[in-house]
Order: sequence, then C-alpha cells, then structure tokens
Amino acid sequence: VQLQASGGGLVQAGGSLRLSCAASGRTFSTYAAGWFRQVPGKEREFVAAISGNGALTSYRDSVRGRFTISRDTAKNTLYLQMNRLIPEDTAIYYCAGGSDLGWTKVGRPSSYAYWGQGTLVTVSS
Repeated sequence: VQLQASGGGLVQAGGSLRLSCAASGRTFSTYAAGWFRQVPGKEREFVAAISGNGALTSYRDSVRGRFTISRDTAKNTLYLQMNRLIPEDTAIYYCAGGSDLGWTKVGRPSSYAYWGQGTLVTVSS
C-alpha cells in the first residue's frame, strides 16, 4: 500500500484546509487509518484516527471540535477537514494506514504499517 498526502498550504488563523490521502491497494480500507503531525525537533504526534468501516473516530484534545477525519472507501481516500486553524496547528501532516493492533493503540505511530510523505500546513497569525 502506498499513501499520497496532499492539500497542505499556507492559511491565516481562523481559516480552513482539507487534507487528502490517496491510497493504492485494496487493504487500505480494511484497517484503521490516521493523521499525525510533526514539528521539526519534536516527536510526531497523533491528530486523529478512523476505523476501517468509519464507525469510530478519535481525536487529540486540541483539535476535537475543529478537525474532522473521514474516509471514502470507494475512492480509497482518507481526509482531514481542518477548521478554525490556529498557529499551533502548523506542522507537517502525515497520513498513516494499516493499523491492526486494536483501536486502543491508534494513537501510537508504531501501530501503523504505511505512511504518506507528509504535507506542510502553515497557519499564520
């Protein structure tokens, strides 16, 4: 499975962006998928996850209510809708797939077998 993330860019605080992650391979929709972000010099941190069938979602506290994760099984694509962006959201965002270690572990980068290349999101104040 290969993942291709896109949709990053420069936006003013309060604005919105939608990230996409196109997957090759039929198994992508079988497993949980997620979004992580990383600022240079800091560890990669969990942002959001969604179960294989889309019934379950999980978010880090700082983005809950502002970000929405979704997936389109027919298009084999993962999305992250980001609203009311703040400068602290500035980071490289990575999509990840192939998490089969159980829902309680979806917040751990080590749970994911596949990673996209990252897309930069910059939020100006």
